[in-house]
Amino acid sequence: MTVSRRDLLKFAALAAASAGALPLSGCESITSSASKFLGEGIPSKVSVCAGTVVDRDFHFLSRATYGLWPGDLDYLKSVGRNKWLDEQLHYEKIDDRACDLRARRFETLWLDTGTCFEYKKTVLRDELVRHMLLRAIYSKRQLYEVMVGFWSDHLSIDVGKGDAIYAKATDDRTVIRGHAFGRFQDLIAASAKSAAMLIYLDGNENRSAAHPTAQNIPNENYARELLELHTMGVDGGYTQSDVYEVARCLTGWRIRTPWQRGQIYFEAAEHDDGAKVVLGKTIAAGGGERDLDSVLDIVCKHRSTARHIATKLLQHFVSEEPPKAMINRVAKVFTATDGDMRSVLKSVFSDKQFDQFATTKIKRPFHFIASSLRALAADTHAHSSLTEYLNRMGHAPFQYPTPDGYPDQSSYWLSTLLWRWNFALSVCSNKVPEVTVELPELATAIGAATKDVKTKTLTKPQLDCLFSHFVGRQPTSSERSTFFDYLATSKSESDPCPELVGLILSSPAFQRC
Repeated sequence: MTVSRRDLLKFAALAAASAGALPLSGCESITSSASKFLGEGIPSKVSVCAGTVVDRDFHFLSRATYGLWPGDLDYLKSVGRNKWLDEQLHYEKIDDRACDLRARRFETLWLDTGTCFEYKKTVLRDELVRHMLLRAIYSKRQLYEVMVGFWSDHLSIDVGKGDAIYAKATDDRTVIRGHAFGRFQDLIAASAKSAAMLIYLDGNENRSAAHPTAQNIPNENYARELLELHTMGVDGGYTQSDVYEVARCLTGWRIRTPWQRGQIYFEAAEHDDGAKVVLGKTIAAGGGERDLDSVLDIVCKHRSTARHIATKLLQHFVSEEPPKAMINRVAKVFTATDGDMRSVLKSVFSDKQFDQFATTKIKRPFHFIASSLRALAADTHAHSSLTEYLNRMGHAPFQYPTPDGYPDQSSYWLSTLLWRWNFALSVCSNKVPEVTVELPELATAIGAATKDVKTKTLTKPQLDCLFSHFVGRQPTSSERSTFFDYLATSKSESDPCPELVGLILSSPAFQRC
């Protein structure tokens, strides 16, 4: 990014004007002001939906992003879904400098694995989590960030295991983010040779059984998860024999230590170079490190893999129980394009059944927090006062204890609703330290400003505008009555907006997407 001297002077002026209102360090105040200067603010006018059912474009954005930033719906309606989707799929052309100002500050994310060993694990973990949350909140490359989250679960690595945390930043940068919209087989190949994955699923301990001893036998952990989770699925048709043969193919991949610490290399002496049979296909002897490519050619092109990935994508973006016909259509595109994720995602969002599933999913905690902050146009740098809510709700990134990743089933997350309510009411009242929301500015933009902040009264049009902005439809008469009844009994003597918006974010209507 290139910033002129004139830009810097404007940034400084903006920061000076706002520093007294923002509970942030001076550097973060400047960053917040500069981000707004680059377009990360609330438009002067934001349209809201007038219908009694969730607007179809609002639903589309609720699934393809981490939530609607004020003005997102207006932009989509002005350009159409196809253009919006094409822009998102070619994310590298989207100007994301405002987000970069907040998210690129974490130095450990850009270091090689060996250098990361010089940092405390808590520092590495906190920077990983803060970076992912800030990208989810502020990036204009929203579909890309959603897919980064999807692949982080699909290729889940718990940074609490062993030394995995020292290699996770490189894995996130070069594997997940480097291949989020690429060819599926390239993603899996990069993951297979990731130090973080080799540590997490014991690939570094996988040795040839040519001279078997207690320590010198194939380790099947990664081979099993490669088939069961990463490619074919638990019902994909492989056998225990296939797991063992795949493990043999993957012997010999190592992580250097201490010299060039963290780098991956192939140790031919520890590789089983004999012939193998995987899913009925023979891999000839003498392949060496090429055995990995041979395995991936077999499993990534298997029809079970196409179906497994199609199903998981549809469960994430459409429904926990996607229609079989929809699975078949997406799997067909996966196969026809050799796993090109841009083509596959386009088939998901353009499917004729996509719009039938509005409000059928419950947001996972990460999605809930990100969507709340995006809808509020909040200003934050994701300090522990915010990320602790992710811990309380059980959804801290990169910390799920098993390799299947955080569940996409609503039932798993229903026990954390109390923390959601606490967060919603606190953030709207500016009671989450180092998170600032400007509800008067937002209310003015959507036509719901209260003229007298000293009164508790709120008109029906004001309530309807606020509700529609966050939910994508007008409230029902029952919902409207509930909100007004609550405000009538509230002891607050000030502007009713913070309390009301907190209730809206806590409501079932906002929890669903």
